[in-house]
Amino acid sequence: MAEKHSIAEARRHLPRLVREAEHGKTVELTRRGAPVAVLVGHRTFERLSAGRRAFVEAYREFVEAVDLSELAIDPDEVFEGARDATPGRDVRV
Repeated sequence: MAEKHSIAEARRHLPRLVREAEHGKTVELTRRGAPVAVLVGHRTFERLSAGRRAFVEAYREFVEAVDLSELAIDPDEVFEGARDATPGRDVRV
């Protein structure tokens, strides 16, 4: 949960609030009790503003980093029972 501070209070305690943000805390700034801005550390900002990678890009990176054969995962065992074996509904064509 973010700490909440009025803008007036934030002005008086800005160095402390910046240190808190640097250490991973989120600081919410309010005006008349309503949230108007959020103070976060640079690392958090970079992570949030970086955008999303495409799935194929993330998967390619994962495959390069992890030797799948060493994991000894049997897909048939993992996904056993995941698919409904009953026939579908009757359809007239």
